Amino acid sequence: MAIDATRTFKPINIAVLTVSDTRTAENDTSGDILAERVVSAGHNLAARMIVKDDAKLLAAQFDAWIDDPAIDAVVSTGGTGLTGRDVTPEALSMIAGARDIPGFGELFRWLSFKSIGTSTVQSRACAVVARGTYIFALPGSNGAVKDGWDGILAEQLDSRNRPCNFVELMPRLKEV
Repeated sequence: MAIDATRTFKPINIAVLTVSDTRTAENDTSGDILAERVVSAGHNLAARMIVKDDAKLLAAQFDAWIDDPAIDAVVSTGGTGLTGRDVTPEALSMIAGARDIPGFGELFRWLSFKSIGTSTVQSRACAVVARGTYIFALPGSNGAVKDGWDGILAEQLDSRNRPCNFVELMPRLKEV
């Protein structure tokens, strides 16, 4: 990380969403990893939820959090694969005004390739910004969550990261 020690860390409010038909609060290990990393990084865990693999339900939850002024970013885990039940990218496409952040998915797959080789092509990890809120969709495995947070989000959600970061853009995300 290229941390500029002369800059002040600005914690943001992050919601964690697990997308799964089978996980519960008791066995949501990828959600646990994300929540722990959010808090350990100095951010606020604003909300946490598990939602079934249903595009309409997911889009509704994303919309609710986008419209909540107490949430700056959402990190989801799960639903980014290739099976018929994997619908997180489709849910994001239902969000009014969502703008893709293509470099996120590209960088995620590059990092993931180092861990799991060519199997990374089965990931549809992606990110959008919608109405001033970031949404980052990671695969559901513990390794993928670690790759996404440790390799991308820990730096980009740190206001001290140079030469630039997502946090410093937040005041300008709603510009027209």
